[in-house]
Amino acid sequence: MRGPVLIVSLMLLAGPVLALDGATRAQIDRGERNPDVIFVPTPQEVVEDMLRLANVRKGDVLYDLGSGDGRIPVTAAKLYGVRAVGIDIDPERIREARENARKNGVEKLVQFRMGDLFQADFRDATVVTMYLLSAVNLQLRPKLLTELKPGTRIVSHAFDMGDWMPVATYRVGGSTVYYWVVPERK
Repeated sequence: MRGPVLIVSLMLLAGPVLALDGATRAQIDRGERNPDVIFVPTPQEVVEDMLRLANVRKGDVLYDLGSGDGRIPVTAAKLYGVRAVGIDIDPERIREARENARKNGVEKLVQFRMGDLFQADFRDATVVTMYLLSAVNLQLRPKLLTELKPGTRIVSHAFDMGDWMPVATYRVGGSTVYYWVVPERK
C-alpha cells in the first residue's frame, strides 16, 4: 500500500508529468508521445467501490481514461455485464489490458484502444472513470462537460477537477474517490 501512495506523493511534489504536444496518432504508435502520468494501478477494493459509487448498471457504457492494465473495464464487465472501453497511450498497457480481459473471459464486452485522451471519442459513455492527476483532469474537464451527455457519471480516484465541485467525495480505504454528474446544458 505504501508503494502507490509514495509514487503519487512523489508525482505531486514533482508536478504533473505532462507532454501535451499535439502528437499525431502516428507519433503515439511510434512511441514518440509519452504518457501524461505514470502507471499506478488502482487497488481492486477501490475499483469495486468506484463502480458501486457510480451506480454502474446493466446497459451502461463505461470508459476508463488512462486505463492502464484494464482492471476497471474488466471488473465492470465481469461484475455488471456492461460494455466497457479503456483508453491508454501506452502500447504495453494496452497489450496487458487485453490479456487481462481474455483471462477474465470478458473480451466480448471490453475493448482497449490506444490513443490520446484529448483526441479520443468517448461521447457514448454513461460512466467515465479515471485515475489521472488533477492537472490532467482539469485539461480534460472542458471535453467532459461539452462532449458527454447530461447525466453521465464521472468517478476519479484520488484527484479532483479544481472548482468543479463533486456531487460527493468518498473515502475508500486510504483513498479518496470523487463523483460528478455532467449537468444539463444551459
